[in-house]
Amino acid sequence: MDTSQFISKPLDNLVENTRFTWQTPSNIALVKYWGKSNPQIPKNASISFTLKNCHTITTIDFQKKEKTDRVVFDLLFEGEKKEEFKPKIADFFLRIQEYCPYILEYNMRINSENSFPHSSGIASSASGLSAIAMCLMSLEKQLNTNLSDAFVIKKASFLARLGSGSASRSIEGPLVVWGNHPLIKGSSDLFGVQFPFKLHSVFENYQDTILLVDKGEKQVSSTIGHNLMHNHPFAENRFKQANENLSKITTILQEGDQKAFVNLVESEALTLHAMMLTSNPYFILMKPNTLEIINKIWAYREANNSAICFTLDAGANVHVLYPESEKLAVVAFIEKELSLFCQNNQFINDHVGLGALKH
Repeated sequence: MDTSQFISKPLDNLVENTRFTWQTPSNIALVKYWGKSNPQIPKNASISFTLKNCHTITTIDFQKKEKTDRVVFDLLFEGEKKEEFKPKIADFFLRIQEYCPYILEYNMRINSENSFPHSSGIASSASGLSAIAMCLMSLEKQLNTNLSDAFVIKKASFLARLGSGSASRSIEGPLVVWGNHPLIKGSSDLFGVQFPFKLHSVFENYQDTILLVDKGEKQVSSTIGHNLMHNHPFAENRFKQANENLSKITTILQEGDQKAFVNLVESEALTLHAMMLTSNPYFILMKPNTLEIINKIWAYREANNSAICFTLDAGANVHVLYPESEKLAVVAFIEKELSLFCQNNQFINDHVGLGALKH
């Protein structure tokens, strides 16, 4: 894998002080990745819907300083200093220093805010780290005006991946593939690429309502969960299954086969959690209300000949996916029946978006 293309070239502009603001979204994987090797290389390819309403807005102020051997930054989250968030960002900067040596020449003041409540159980690492990556690439483009927009997007995804694997899929939309796969031209383990085929109309503007079942911190971090795949008895079969499912969903998304979509997406979600149930040590991230919601969705789909389905991240919250044509009916069903199983009846209506947006 050639990472040399991402090492910053000699810079032709001297920029003293500058500021950039980017809004980048969260995403929800349809085919999951669970298991990786260093540095953030997935064991199988994955594909995700980019979201719209669940996003992070990040501003970075860059102030020129004497070059040192360590990155200097302040971090504010929604206007307040968050020292507890700094170690993860510091690790990220350490990983990308080779590719962005100019960060050693600036004091950075990072100010981030989420459109969704913090600790709402929605992973903010994908949106948060992709926003930082876009701000860094805006600086790099100002320092090196020869960079193409396409390269800026590609390198931003590459950098974001080094902070959070799924962040590589939050730069573009509406569908992004991360991980090398024979059917996806240009796909790579190093960065995400847009789904290269024409999407069937039934999957355009797809809806995702996120049911906030459990707003607490996860009992087991994703990093620990991924590491448990190293000695997992079913790991190799799972990686093979995921890549086969990506082949299948590539056809489904073009042909508009909603029944096949429902079956594959739900199976992927349950397989992800099956890997957690069968690792050692084993763990359960679903809650009783997660299962109540799943059963309600199945009953509603049967009774209404609906294309509604669910997917799950590595947590208890449920993403309810459905076509735009069913929006009124499904939202009414969610408000009346499914919200009862959410903490404080909270849920977030979202839909597929197009990725990073400069402010």
